[in-house]
Amino acid sequence: MGNGLGCIPRTESRGGIESRCQSSSRPRRKIITEEDLLHRQALAMAIQQHQLSQRFDGSMSRRIGSTSSRKQTPSSSFRKPVPIVLDNLETKKIILVHGEGFGAWCWYKILPLVEDAGLHPVALDLTGSGIDHTDVNSIMTLADYTKPLLDYLHNLREDEKVILVGHSCGGASVSYALECFPKKITKAIFLGATMILDGQRPFDVFAEELASADIFMQESQLLLYANGKDKPPTGLKLDKEQLQALYFNQSPSKDIALASVSMRPIPLAPIMEKLSLTAENYGSVRRYFIQMLDDRVLSPDLQEKLVRENPPCEVFKIKGSDHCPFFSKPQSLCKILLEIVQLI
Repeated sequence: MGNGLGCIPRTESRGGIESRCQSSSRPRRKIITEEDLLHRQALAMAIQQHQLSQRFDGSMSRRIGSTSSRKQTPSSSFRKPVPIVLDNLETKKIILVHGEGFGAWCWYKILPLVEDAGLHPVALDLTGSGIDHTDVNSIMTLADYTKPLLDYLHNLREDEKVILVGHSCGGASVSYALECFPKKITKAIFLGATMILDGQRPFDVFAEELASADIFMQESQLLLYANGKDKPPTGLKLDKEQLQALYFNQSPSKDIALASVSMRPIPLAPIMEKLSLTAENYGSVRRYFIQMLDDRVLSPDLQEKLVRENPPCEVFKIKGSDHCPFFSKPQSLCKILLEIVQLI
């Protein structure tokens, strides 16, 4: 699964991002569903618009405590970024792991930026996400949900290493991968993500805010009960109005449109599972945390609590970003990723 249709490495194409295996799958898929067609059309339009109007907004993310007073001139919006020379790196391969409801498609702005800087990005669809059409109600463990990432790491050459980036609940998948394959991962970057402690559930990170805001889990009409109402819920639907207010409060309208036709229901069992994390495995890999200061899903206070309770090597912040900086602040996010990649 990790090396099949759900794996979207960045490839050279006039149309933007495309899966290396999509062309080979056409003879087998004679019928394209209306949902798939909408997804492809929206993605193609978003990529085309992004390529035709790439204007750098000049907002620069900074490490904690640093500031910038430089103002952007009108002409600077059209300047190409200064090339970055990446030498003597442990690895140039960076694996992008999406959060709940998303898929590999959500990284479409980040893939070309990271690749143009000289890295080798790969975006994966986790099980039941993106164009992996596994029924979310059938995903019963975090191992099942994370299987595409685990398969990818397992299939790496013995001497090959990668950097992992996990967004939101994708942080749980990254943590699980750190425990399973610590020697194949040089760094782990948690992007407003569930950087949990040993014995915690991914859901525990959001529990306080969900209870106080009375959203998502408390809205019974959003829960899926594939095994019957008398059994625990198996999935969670995403309400489009709530999504826009919570996830995309600073994101462009075209990205919100793309997400509205591409996001999938969330499997509940994986985020309700307690993780077993050891100092020998999980604790042996350098971790970095990126905070978003206008995040309404994982509030700045809650992000601060995560890094206090489970301190990473370093913390970075993005100003003016909602929960999805790959949409709202792609250049700022890319700058931080490149900085972390170069840290020794």
